[in-house]
Amino acid sequence: MMSLPISNLGTEPPPPASACDPTGALIGSKRPEDERFLLHAFRSFAQAAASLERSYAKLREDVEQLKRELAASNSELARTAEENAGMRAHLDRILESLPCGILVTSSDGQVLRTNPETHRILGNTAGYGDSISLSTFPEEIRQLLQVCREQDGELERLIAVGAATRWVAVRHAPLADAGEIFILRDISENKRLDEIAVRLQRDRELAAISALLAHEIRNPLGSLELFAGLLMESDLEVDQRRWVEHVQAGLRTLAATVNNVLHFHSLPAPQLAPVDLGDLLEWARDFCLPLARQRSLTLSLQNHLAGCVVSADRHRLEQVLLNLILNSVHVVPEGGWVELAGRRRCGENPQTAVLAVADTGPGIPAGDLTAIFDPGFSRKAGSPGLGLAVCRKIVGQHGGTIHAANRAPHGAVFTVTLPLVQRPEGVE
Repeated sequence: MMSLPISNLGTEPPPPASACDPTGALIGSKRPEDERFLLHAFRSFAQAAASLERSYAKLREDVEQLKRELAASNSELARTAEENAGMRAHLDRILESLPCGILVTSSDGQVLRTNPETHRILGNTAGYGDSISLSTFPEEIRQLLQVCREQDGELERLIAVGAATRWVAVRHAPLADAGEIFILRDISENKRLDEIAVRLQRDRELAAISALLAHEIRNPLGSLELFAGLLMESDLEVDQRRWVEHVQAGLRTLAATVNNVLHFHSLPAPQLAPVDLGDLLEWARDFCLPLARQRSLTLSLQNHLAGCVVSADRHRLEQVLLNLILNSVHVVPEGGWVELAGRRRCGENPQTAVLAVADTGPGIPAGDLTAIFDPGFSRKAGSPGLGLAVCRKIVGQHGGTIHAANRAPHGAVFTVTLPLVQRPEGVE
C-alpha cells in the first residue's frame, strides 16, 4: 500500500487563480474556515493511512508468526504420527507373536482383529486378517464363546478342529467401546502332561503294591518248586510222575508271572558275564519241554549257536526265552508245534546272534504287532500283559532288539537280536 507524504500537508501553495472546485467556483474564493477544515481532513486521512500501514505491517508479522507456528505444529504432528505408526507396528508385532490367541469383536458380532495363534487354534474359520461375522464360525466354537461370556474366569473345553481335537482355554473381557476380547490358549500339551503325571503316579502306586505282592508270593513259591523237584526225584509211577510234571509246569508259569511283575517295575542293571548262547537254548528247551508235552505240543530246537559266547546276564536272557516260549505254548492248539532256533548273522559290524521262537498258533492281528510290547497290553481277559514289555526292557539293556511278525500260512515268530562283539551298556 502506498503511503501519502505527511510532511508537505498544509504547506502547499494555493492553487492558481484559474483552478476551480467541482461547483465551478474558484478555490481562492473559499473562506479561511474551509481551508482549515480541508487541511484538517487531509491530516486525518494521513493519520489514518499511517495507522493502516502500521496495522498492515503488524498483520504481516502476525501472519509470519502464525506460519512459523503452523509449520512447527505440522512438524510435531508429523513426528507424532510417525511415532504412532511405529508404536502401532510394534504393537502389531507383539500381537502377531503372542503365544495366545486374541479375538477382538464388535458389539454387533463382527470380528475386528485376530492373530496367527487364533488362526491356528480355531482353524481357518478364524478368518485371520479379515473382518467377518461370528455367525460364520462353527456351532461348537460359537457355543464356547457364549458360555465364556456368561461365566467368570477361564473356561476349558475340548473342541474339534478339522479332523483333530484340541483342548482350549478361553477367557473373556468387555472393552470400553462396547466390544469384547477373547483370549485363547492351546492347553493340549498341558493336558497331555497332566495325563502322563497321573499315569506315572498310578504306575508308582501299582509298582509298590505289585512288588509287595510279588515278594510275598515268591517265598512260598520257591518252597513249592523245591518240594516238587524233590518229589520228582522220588520213586513215582508213570501217572504220578506226569501229575508232578503238571505241577512243576504250573509253578514255572507262576514264577514267570511273578518275575514279570517284579522286573517290570524295578528292573536292576544286568550282571554281565560270559554266556554260551547254545547252552542257553538247550536249557530253555529242556525247561519248557514238560509243559509242551502236557499240552500235546512238539517243542523243537534248531541250535546253530553252540560255543557262541556273549557278555550278558544269563538269568535275564533265560527270562526272555521263557516268556516267549510260554506265550507260544499257551496259544498253540493241541497237536501244533513250537520251534526255538538260534543262528549267527554275519556280514554286519558288529555281528549279531539271532534267537527266534516260532509257532503254529493263530498269529498276531496286524494292528497289534507293535502294541503287544506296551505295558499292560494283552489279548487275554484279566491278564496284566507285562511279559513282552519286560522282554523288551531286558533285550534293550543288552543292546539288542526284539520284533514280532506273522508267519505263513499261520502262526507268529518273535525274533531277538543280540550283538556279539560290542559290550552292551548296563542300563537301558
